Amino acid sequence: MPEVARRQPVRFGYEVLRGFAQVDFMPNAACGLFFVAAVFAAGWRYGLAALLGTATAYVLGVDRERIAAGLEGFNGCLVALAFAVFLGPGYVSTWLMAAGGAVVAAVLTAALANLLRPWSMPTFTLPFCLMASVVTVAAPGFQRVWHEGSSLSALPRSASEDSALGAGEVVHAFFADVGQIFLMPQWYVGLLFLLGIFVADWFAGLTACLGSVVGIVTAWGLGAPASDVAEGLLGYNAVLVAMALGAVFLERGVAALLYALVGAAASTVLTVAVTSFFAPFGGHTLTWPYILTTLFFLAAVPSFPRLRRS
Repeated sequence: MPEVARRQPVRFGYEVLRGFAQVDFMPNAACGLFFVAAVFAAGWRYGLAALLGTATAYVLGVDRERIAAGLEGFNGCLVALAFAVFLGPGYVSTWLMAAGGAVVAAVLTAALANLLRPWSMPTFTLPFCLMASVVTVAAPGFQRVWHEGSSLSALPRSASEDSALGAGEVVHAFFADVGQIFLMPQWYVGLLFLLGIFVADWFAGLTACLGSVVGIVTAWGLGAPASDVAEGLLGYNAVLVAMALGAVFLERGVAALLYALVGAAASTVLTVAVTSFFAPFGGHTLTWPYILTTLFFLAAVPSFPRLRRS
């Protein structure tokens, strides 16, 4: 067998792992390995769905450099995983939707990359949010997609519920904030994700931790329901914003870190607003707060001399 042919499966494996890791901005195969383990720890069907979604960029033959960096896989990964979570992983229709949705996400990624290039803006997880929002809102109208037990309700909890957080809930929230980026609320899943980030980049891991803390403190300080905070529903966008602004898209430093933490707090408030907005339609918050917060905070950077795009 030619040497090039033998290397193909290995390269494919590395690129899929990088696609996993790019959900949290890390083009690192070792980090992706932790992420794969984390999703499979939540459920083997979820793991398979995420792998399926990550690999779909190959179907359309998109730019090899972007595939190699994992930039074409992470939206497909999230789309397929979201369908498995919200529509139920035990149905053939879910798997067909996951595969098709991931392919469409690759098309959206290409379109958005071209549209945003003049402003030097990344696509973020916008393709994932567009696909997942459309499908979760439309699913109840299709009998072969909507099944009994499908998890599509996004009704917000009343602010009158108990907001007191116990020590155990705080610890669970700290890790769940990281796990919920992949729609997984288990604390041990979040721990594996966090370990993967630290393996790839200790500073990015630190900003993820700070983002989680800011999300918890902000939500608790404003009196959000303790159950939502503990499940990571209000803090995962804060983790993404903190990492994006503090460790990825801006030159690292004290000013960028403080700016990132302000953005993390803002995204926590926006998370509740977006949840309330989608509630009447049966949609989900997803990572819309992260996208909107990071987009505006990055657009504002030229007005602040102490901040620079990386």
